[in-house]
Amino acid sequence: MSTTQPRIRALNREECEQILARNHVGRIAYSLKNHVDIEPLHYVFDGEWLYGRTSPGAKLAATGEQWWPVAFEVDEVEGLFQWRSVVVHGGFYVIHEGGAEWQEAARAKGVELLRALVPETLAPDDPAPHRTVLFRIATQEMSGREATPGAP
Repeated sequence: MSTTQPRIRALNREECEQILARNHVGRIAYSLKNHVDIEPLHYVFDGEWLYGRTSPGAKLAATGEQWWPVAFEVDEVEGLFQWRSVVVHGGFYVIHEGGAEWQEAARAKGVELLRALVPETLAPDDPAPHRTVLFRIATQEMSGREATPGAP
């Protein structure tokens, strides 16, 4: 079997944003001291922020409620040499209920966006009731790459 070398190119910001907008599952990477961890989660992208939610627990207890930096990755894969990948770097911020006015506005927006994905989010019939911590990630740095099959 003969394979041709794939073409790899950088994606521009608009292409990266389109990938973030049409997908809803990614991976967050964060570090604590000398340990790096990666966890999958669902999210919604609004053009400036990635909104998601997680469970309270050791991760938040160990790292605190504001992390800088985190990385967030989303991939679209059709084949070995046909894929797109976007990586976002930015701050991670927990959005509390009953916080300052800006925090209440951010929380309302995050819940609204997440309910477009899962209507029962943070409601009595929530399918993931243990995920009670709402957060957002600033999309301060964004880069992407795409591989396409080479010509035979």
